[in-house]
Amino acid sequence: MKNDHDPRLAQIRNWLDSLPADLDLAVDTLRPASADASFRRYFRLDAGERTLIVMDAPPAHEDCRPFLHVGQLLADAGLNVPKVLAQDLEQGLLLLSDLGEQTYYQRIQAGMPDSQLQTLYREALAALVQLQKASTAGLASYDTGRLADELKLFPEWYVQKHHGETLDDKTANALEKIFALLSASNGGQAQVLVHRDFHSPNLMVCGQPQYGPNPGIIDFQDALAGPITYDLASLVTDARTTWEEPQQLDWAIRYWEMARAAGLPVDSDFADFHRAYEWMGLQRNLRILGVFARLNHRDGKAHYLAHMPRMNGYVRQVAQRYGVFTPLLRLLDKLDDRQVRVGYTF
Repeated sequence: MKNDHDPRLAQIRNWLDSLPADLDLAVDTLRPASADASFRRYFRLDAGERTLIVMDAPPAHEDCRPFLHVGQLLADAGLNVPKVLAQDLEQGLLLLSDLGEQTYYQRIQAGMPDSQLQTLYREALAALVQLQKASTAGLASYDTGRLADELKLFPEWYVQKHHGETLDDKTANALEKIFALLSASNGGQAQVLVHRDFHSPNLMVCGQPQYGPNPGIIDFQDALAGPITYDLASLVTDARTTWEEPQQLDWAIRYWEMARAAGLPVDSDFADFHRAYEWMGLQRNLRILGVFARLNHRDGKAHYLAHMPRMNGYVRQVAQRYGVFTPLLRLLDKLDDRQVRVGYTF
């Protein structure tokens, strides 16, 4: 792999060269593994009979310590997360065990029988229950205030920046009331460890013994202590993969039964639990519409636009079920009509 115009690559190679010989690193096999929405990126390299992963997290933009802290909490809870084989926090470099070649998302995109999909997702639901029993020591609280704060992304970036729409006072007030209701309701849930992006791109398919039990869990460094329904909502209303409502419901019921059996603090009546995770999903998906709009307009990452219709669909699914969200639905109708009239194509 060439390292023209990329000073970090030379730095990574030098660091790898300095590591103990018994790691058996073949530095010349270094190749891109993936990148995420931040400055963080990942490389794979051969090491004897196995492959390893290098996390490159430039210290000016990223901090590896939350990754190390949360990774330990999850490992202590018995989950399959990358093992840290070497670290240099000053350079923002970690050498990690490899959890497999494919994420759930990549496997879904490649196509597989439904029986295999269901097995993968039941294993993910079991892992989620395990994750929610983990310690939340040292994690910030994902409380009502923080939830409310994040919702500001929706009017600012999705409504104003993306659609060029200025809210009139009546709509702005109605939206404010809805946001306050969602944030108070969701912030009032029982708190557990929340991954915050527990969905198909962050679950590794561990199909071979050397990768450990399925699923491998990655990208957990933003974890907080927060609402118990948050990660389930992430999984069943996945920002990258459309799950129809019957499938969402099937997985939600399976999770609810597992969570109750594990003694987790979920509602004892499924109807109450269903409303709780739907409202949590609505809040998350409104925020994500704002985040995707910002990634496009501010950061030039236009590929996030492709996922907006899906998020819009998930938002509508919940908004149309509860009368209290009618003003939000009216706003979405207005924005979507405007979208067609202006001739945007997504």
